[in-house]
Amino acid sequence: MILARVFLPFAFGYFLSYLYRVVNAVIAPDLVRDAGLDANDLGLLTSAYFLTFAAFQLPLGILLDRFGPRRTEAALLLFAAAGAFVFGMSDGTTGLIVGRALIGFGVSACLMAAFKAFVMWFPTGRLPLVNGCQMAAGGLGALAATRPVETALHFTDWRGLFVVLGILTCLAAATIFFAVPERRTTTTSPGLGDQLAGIRRVFSSSLFWRAAPLTVMSQASFLSIQGLWSGPWLRDIGGLGREAVADHLFLVAASMVAGFVAMGLAAERLSRFGIRPIIVSAAGMALFMLVQVAVVLQWTGAVLPIWMLFGFFGTTGILPYAALSQRFPAELAGRLNTGLNVMVFVLAWAAQWGIGAVIDQWPTTASGGYDPAGYQAGFGMLLVLQVAALAWFMLYRGDRVPEG
Repeated sequence: MILARVFLPFAFGYFLSYLYRVVNAVIAPDLVRDAGLDANDLGLLTSAYFLTFAAFQLPLGILLDRFGPRRTEAALLLFAAAGAFVFGMSDGTTGLIVGRALIGFGVSACLMAAFKAFVMWFPTGRLPLVNGCQMAAGGLGALAATRPVETALHFTDWRGLFVVLGILTCLAAATIFFAVPERRTTTTSPGLGDQLAGIRRVFSSSLFWRAAPLTVMSQASFLSIQGLWSGPWLRDIGGLGREAVADHLFLVAASMVAGFVAMGLAAERLSRFGIRPIIVSAAGMALFMLVQVAVVLQWTGAVLPIWMLFGFFGTTGILPYAALSQRFPAELAGRLNTGLNVMVFVLAWAAQWGIGAVIDQWPTTASGGYDPAGYQAGFGMLLVLQVAALAWFMLYRGDRVPEG
């Protein structure tokens, strides 16, 4: 009953959220052609999702803790639906940016509301696995944004696709609002002052600041590359045609689904032997960096395996959400997760746009693609920052959660 009424509705919302997040990696050629975008414009347009998503995270944490995940996410998804309709009906860059920004704002609760609901409804020890399954639902959305979207474009254009997505988003909002039960509590909702004090408590925790830089850099790098620049890289560096790019991205997304489930299971099982989820996550993020070395060096001898490993190990940055939730009081779960999320998505916005700005420093190639040196510089910049964050995690020994 809890699976059907709590997990599945939130999983449906996150499925759509992730589909919106990565679909531009497939439809980028259409957007460039129809709107006359360069790499900088494409990065700015796509990253608008991350900017509004991030901007609402701290208010979102207060709303989740005050009004609950059910009402908060259902209301916000209506804005995402409106954004999909605006995006699908826009002819110019401004309208596309506005639509994309509305989508980012509207889906800003899809993961955090689910995490909050799971803290309320599932045993603490099951959170890494349940959170991993939620992320797998997002991975299925990423799968749907690849070959299925490419196939759908044989029957409609990207505008018609977004109209359909808007309708599905309205359905998701209704499902969450009417299917998810309210969790009755005997405590009264905290006032605004107490809510803000909770945010201060999260951000004054040395435990939070030990995990945050590595988590933020790893997730922001994964989201910014997988959500847009993986497709152009496969075209320009991998030498793949459009349908082959979609097929490769499908398998990358499938690896991501496997990674979310496998890492959630690994964290849960290893915790029984005294190995904390945050350590499992750090090891996985280190492996993710090694995979990126091959991408930065543009090794084309095994393009598909490299990018599948990118998708698999890119998921490890989500484990600290559950790991930290186990250490903080349950009533701070919303503000804890959104506090971490705001930094992830601000940096993802900057990284996705920044990669485009870096790529634009080189002229396009004779075939009309982007210069390989641009990809190397943009991706390499993110890898250096991740290595620095890993060093911080290993050297910083803060492990304190302030008392309330």
